[in-house]
Amino acid sequence: MADPLRPLQVLFVCTANICRSPSAELLARHALPDVTDVVFGSAGTHARDGDPINPDMVVALPDDLDSSTFRSRTLTRQLLEGADLVLTMEAAHRTFVLDDHAAMFRKVFTLGQFAQAVEKAPAGLNREGLLTQVAATRGHADPALDVADPYRRGPEEASGCVARLEELLRAVLPVLSR
Repeated sequence: MADPLRPLQVLFVCTANICRSPSAELLARHALPDVTDVVFGSAGTHARDGDPINPDMVVALPDDLDSSTFRSRTLTRQLLEGADLVLTMEAAHRTFVLDDHAAMFRKVFTLGQFAQAVEKAPAGLNREGLLTQVAATRGHADPALDVADPYRRGPEEASGCVARLEELLRAVLPVLSR
């Protein structure tokens, strides 16, 4: 579990780290600009290091969100070990992580699964209590809760993806900051 003296490390994961996970990372940072007790990052299960965010996603993100310096990175054991919470975009990404790192199952969730668990958690828990509760009582990583991949599906799919990410982050972000 997270060390209460250091910021909570949250890692968003998708496939190529050019659409969903970087958008989640940037949207989370944008929503909590003054928060210092949570650090957001992202990576891809099959990413090529150094790619920018997909152009359709850039257009779909809020106008005041700067994505120009973002570059993709490949998911590594080091990134997983350094994260206190890993939020994947699909059940398949969660499975990919847990196939090689089964001992991390208490900190690896799909974003939709985590949002659903947060909504069902008892009120009044502090962050560490909530993370412990969610780790112990989460439901299945139901593919119906996945964030659909908008890659090469056009601007409407990209906008729909950003809207879905914003919806899930509204449920998740308030409980991540102390």
